Amino acid sequence: MAKLKEACGVVGTILGSECEKAEEAAYLSYLALNALQHRGQESAGIIAFDKLNNASLIRDMGLVSQIFTEDGLSLLEGHLSLGHARYSTTGRSEICNAQPITINSKNFKTIALAHNGNLINAQSLRQDLINKNKTIVSNSDSELLVHILKDQLEEINIDNQNEILQTLKSALDLAKGAFSLTIALGGDYLIGVRDRHGIRPLVLGKLLDGKGYILASETCALDIVGAEFVREISEGEIILIDQKLQIRSIFLDQIEPKFCLFELIYFARPDSIIKNIEINAYREELGKQLALTKPVPANADIVIGVPDSGTPAAIGFAQAAGLSFANGLIKNRYIGRTFIQPTQAIRQLGIKLKLNPLPSVIKNKIVIVIDDSIVRGNTPNKLVKLLKEAGAKEVHLRISSPPILWGCFYGIAMKDHELIARRLNGQIELIKNEIGADSLAYLDLETVLKVTGQNIQNFCTACFDGHYPAGVSDEEKVLAL
Repeated sequence: MAKLKEACGVVGTILGSECEKAEEAAYLSYLALNALQHRGQESAGIIAFDKLNNASLIRDMGLVSQIFTEDGLSLLEGHLSLGHARYSTTGRSEICNAQPITINSKNFKTIALAHNGNLINAQSLRQDLINKNKTIVSNSDSELLVHILKDQLEEINIDNQNEILQTLKSALDLAKGAFSLTIALGGDYLIGVRDRHGIRPLVLGKLLDGKGYILASETCALDIVGAEFVREISEGEIILIDQKLQIRSIFLDQIEPKFCLFELIYFARPDSIIKNIEINAYREELGKQLALTKPVPANADIVIGVPDSGTPAAIGFAQAAGLSFANGLIKNRYIGRTFIQPTQAIRQLGIKLKLNPLPSVIKNKIVIVIDDSIVRGNTPNKLVKLLKEAGAKEVHLRISSPPILWGCFYGIAMKDHELIARRLNGQIELIKNEIGADSLAYLDLETVLKVTGQNIQNFCTACFDGHYPAGVSDEEKVLAL
């Protein structure tokens, strides 16, 4: 279904003195980025630092596999590296906004940063920097952070780690909104940060031979490099890892856990674990609850999922409903997710190329189609038509999340006016009619939260209920005047 753009993927790798291959840190970051490719498909980059703080950087538009070659990776020498896979939320989809973002530094030669999320006070931060005659070359909010960090890190004792942490805290306390960061202070220190609400994920892993650590958006990135999961970075935590692989941390002020619920429903890869929740199992349980709490169409023949995101919920739904699960849709895996494209025209083209029904599976069948969300409504409308043209007698949509009624300011490119549920005032019958389905039902927010098995107050549910834990953006405040 036409859904949300992904949250970016960030990586940071630091190796100890026994590192044998000059490019090993960069190669590990490259592997981790491949595992996080689902989080951003517009651009990618890797920067590496050696022990003399010399930096080498490759970043470009495209997929990770398109940008990096064996020869290119061999040039990224050093024991510390950052990686980033991007999609645009603040800042257009162009090379000047690709990350990691770098800035020259008196103390560290180069400071680099990779950012997942959105700053809601970007407009005011940008104006403050302009007033200080700072040169800002991109239209991304992430660049603002490196300027703020540089200013406050220029006059400190770089060997005093407590002073570094206090300075980082002072700088990042100025940022509001969602930010999971990996930061390199030259080749001296690898930094990981989550905002005070922990809206976006960040985890720490230890390489199994003990030779280093890796920070990444999701645990699936640890798996691909053979790293042992250590823990999640806590809400508001700033973690510092030095060249001796010693770890220290400090916390931002005003901690209030509000993890993005949609990470569990959709964003995270199904083989990741977040907040001790196995994502695939969570989504299957949502499907089961959908079948148990919402009407199952009478005389339904089969249940199909919209690949890949709807498949776990479809399997759970079929099990709970006592129906057969079938692969009724074939996904063209060489076409990027339709919503990842930056313009509506390209999204429309992608929808037509992405999915193809199997007539032999669905012909003359009453079909239940399971997906995790409906955002704009473009794809479900076309999908229902495709299925009926392929011979389905009836097409019933079941969605394993509530209607999305509110835009996001925390790292998802989604605005109020784009949302079909908001445009139609949340009226399920009107949404069903516009899509053309024979019936439509959503899972309620209470159930989606209950299935987590955790304190429901610790989740951000803004896109469902309009409660924004970190406030709204500067731009939205201006529009409200």
